[in-house]
Amino acid sequence: MKRSLIALGLLAVLPVAASASDLSYSYVEGGYARVNGLGAKVDGAVLNGSVALGSRFHAFGGYEALDIDAVDSDVDSWTLGFGYNHELSQSTDLVARLGYRNFDLNGPFDLSFEGESYFTEVGVRSQLAPSFEGYVYAGYERPQNGSGDYYGRIGGQYNFNPSWGLVADARFGDGVEQYFFGPRLSF
Repeated sequence: MKRSLIALGLLAVLPVAASASDLSYSYVEGGYARVNGLGAKVDGAVLNGSVALGSRFHAFGGYEALDIDAVDSDVDSWTLGFGYNHELSQSTDLVARLGYRNFDLNGPFDLSFEGESYFTEVGVRSQLAPSFEGYVYAGYERPQNGSGDYYGRIGGQYNFNPSWGLVADARFGDGVEQYFFGPRLSF
């Protein structure tokens, strides 16, 4: 099922509709995230950003503050990474990213846990129409002291104008799904 979803996403982003130079790798976005598949309601606020470093590279980062209702806990995590983008056609870029994630779980009775992981993603990002772009990534994330997990990400952005848009993103991996929705300011 996951392979079919990734293949369908790849086919969806291949059409040529606008210029890949319209894809901005400099942006700030914030919004709401929800995680399903953990046996508890996990949701909260997210702030992400990226800065273009020339025409082929970008640095990215983010912060999540998620609440776990069933056990009255919260998870704070931050991400930093570096990416490479290569134009495949006038409307599509190949994107490869490497990143680091640090998280801190704070639970009841002063229970806390810190961890970190490393991840890599590769995929395509395409301007499908003048006001809509989409992307699909395949990734692998490995905690520092644990076994890794493959995942897929698919998402898109509807642009109201060159600066403002709405972003939706879904990540699927090993029985856990994470969804994000919010506004993006591109610059």
